[in-house]
Amino acid sequence: MKIGQDLNKLVGELNRRRDNMKDLLADTRAMEAAPHMVEGDRMGFDGIALAINGSGVFPTNRIADGQLSSRLKIPKKYYDRMLDQCPGLLCTNINHWFNNEPEKRLVRTLDGNARAFLSEKYRPLDNYQLCEAVLPAILDSNANVVSCEVTDTKLYIKAVTHEVQADIKAGDTVSAGVVIQNSEVGHGSLSIMPQILRLVCQNGMTAHSWGKRKFHTGNRQGHNITDLDHAYELYTDTTKEASDAAFWMQVRDLTKGVMSQATFEWIVKEMQQTTDNAIEGDPMDVVDKTQRKFKLNEEEKNGVMQHLLRGNDLSQWGLANAVTRTAEDIDSYDRATELEAVGWDVVELPRSQWKLLSA
Repeated sequence: MKIGQDLNKLVGELNRRRDNMKDLLADTRAMEAAPHMVEGDRMGFDGIALAINGSGVFPTNRIADGQLSSRLKIPKKYYDRMLDQCPGLLCTNINHWFNNEPEKRLVRTLDGNARAFLSEKYRPLDNYQLCEAVLPAILDSNANVVSCEVTDTKLYIKAVTHEVQADIKAGDTVSAGVVIQNSEVGHGSLSIMPQILRLVCQNGMTAHSWGKRKFHTGNRQGHNITDLDHAYELYTDTTKEASDAAFWMQVRDLTKGVMSQATFEWIVKEMQQTTDNAIEGDPMDVVDKTQRKFKLNEEEKNGVMQHLLRGNDLSQWGLANAVTRTAEDIDSYDRATELEAVGWDVVELPRSQWKLLSA
C-alpha cells in the first residue's frame, strides 16, 4: 500500500486549509480573467487570475483551468497552448464567454488561489468535516489508519482492523479495511469502500464495486443524497445544519459497515476463487493484454511484469497482487490508489474474460 503522510500532520494541514479557504458565489459578469504577473526573480507571466468584484484577485491552478476550459467549451489543448504562449488571448476568450453566456458559478479558493470553478449548485463536503465524522468511527472499530494523504484533487484515508482476518490460501492472510475518498474541487464524489490489506507484502486492494452496489442512500422513492443536492440552496440554515448532521451520521455508519465480518467474508470468497485460475500463456503476453485492458502506462506494465515474476504466483490472484504491489512504486498517490482498485478489477474478471486474458 502506498504510504502517505502522518495522520497528525494531515489533520494539522486540513485545519490550516479550513482557516485559509474561501468560497465565492458570483455571476460571471462580475468576474474578469487577466494574465497573472509574477514578480521577483521569476518576473513574467505565470498563467491567469480571476478578478471577482469586491472579493479580490485569485490566480488559477491546473484544476480550475481544466474546469474553465470544460465549462466554456474551449478545447483543452488550445486552452493550454494559449495559457503557455498567449495568456492575453486566453483571457479575451474567457471574458467574452463570461459576458455573453453569463451564469452563477462557485469559485473555491485556498491560500489566495482559485482552486475550482464549479456549478452554483455544488454542495461542498469539506475534508475536515469528513475527518470529524470518520476518525471516531475508525477508532470505534478498533482499526488503525495505515495510510492517508491530501492531494490537489482528493483526500484519502485508509484504515485496517486486524481483528477481522482470513486466509486466501495457506500462509496468505488478509485483513479487513476501508478506504475513504473525498474531493473538495469536483474531482469525484465522497466514497467509502472496503479495502483489503494483504499481510505478506502490505498490498492494499480496493473492492470498489462493492461500494457502488451497496452504498445507496435515501428514501424508498429512490431519491438519494445526490438528488437532494439540487435543493440544498433552498434550505434554511437550521435545515442545512440538520441535513449535514444526518449526512455525516450516515458516513460514520457506512465507515463501520464496510469493515464488518459479513462484508469481509463476501470479498474474501471472491478472492479465494482466483487462486486456482492459472496463467496458461506466456506471462509477458498476459501482462501486455492487462496493460491494454486496464490502460496502464509503460512504467506500470513493467512493474506488473517484475512483481508477477518475483511473486512466483502465475495465477489470477498473483496477477492482481502484481498490480497492487506496483502501486507502491508510483510517485502519484492518486494514481497509486487507482491501481489498488485495478487489482480488484483483475479479481472480478468473469471466467470467460480471464480465459481470454490468460490464454
